[in-house]
Amino acid sequence: MTTEQQHTDGDTAVQEGTSAAPSAKKRITRRRTTTAKSQVTTTKPKSSRKRTTEAVAGSSKASEKKPKSSRKRTTEAVADSSKASEKKPARRKRTKPTASAKNSGQPAKRLPRLLERLRSEVGPAMVSEFGYTSPMQVPRLDKVVLNIGMGESLENARAMESAIKDLSLISGQRPVTTKARKSIANFKVRQGMPVGLSVTIRGKRMYEFMDRLVSSALPRVRDFRGVSREAFDGRGNYSLGIREQVIFPEIDYNTVDRIRSFQIVIGTTASTDQEGMRLLEMLGMPFARPGESTRVA
Repeated sequence: MTTEQQHTDGDTAVQEGTSAAPSAKKRITRRRTTTAKSQVTTTKPKSSRKRTTEAVAGSSKASEKKPKSSRKRTTEAVADSSKASEKKPARRKRTKPTASAKNSGQPAKRLPRLLERLRSEVGPAMVSEFGYTSPMQVPRLDKVVLNIGMGESLENARAMESAIKDLSLISGQRPVTTKARKSIANFKVRQGMPVGLSVTIRGKRMYEFMDRLVSSALPRVRDFRGVSREAFDGRGNYSLGIREQVIFPEIDYNTVDRIRSFQIVIGTTASTDQEGMRLLEMLGMPFARPGESTRVA
């Protein structure tokens, strides 16, 4: 081949190459556009489906929640109405009880006999005798204290139980154990050991105890000649010693393990011993005559 033929063949090859290049580019761009269109077409229905499913789910949830709220409102309304009915009960008109209604019911609680006597007889008599300007100045009983020393409990442990039983029968209350404040070696007593019993009576029970003491217990003392007039403390309070606990009718003599003595302290609101002695004398306390010997229990 000649040189001219070689040059013509090269030029034709170059022209074919340049003509083939743009066709390949067109094919690539067409593929890209088709893929982009396919992606767009495929993604659009997915988003629409999601939205429709979300809308359906939201509507179903709303439909489910609505009846719950209505139920809550109805229950709250019922609760409020029940509370209102509880807070505002129907008022009843007060009517005075008739005599027949009073008699038909339970018997009214009576005051102790000694307290009725104090209000009806002793109070007016002391107002006229001492010249009180007000009935509130009339002295009255404040409290009664019973004490038992239990030194024997150091040797006999059961003595404390029997003493508690006796004192509770006499007073109607359970006594309190008193403990040693100091340790004393000579008496074999240590701090905190129980050495006695004490009980304090007040109110109606106090007047009932005083009534039993004056009317039934003291008359049962052997060779009784009255109680002392000198046992006052200077402020209208009186102390009385009892040698035997069996003088009280509540104690059964057959069940007593040992005869025990105890002390009775009668506290009054009187300011002087003369007023206190006059109060107890009018309540029935059997004081000994002046100049005579006394014997108590």
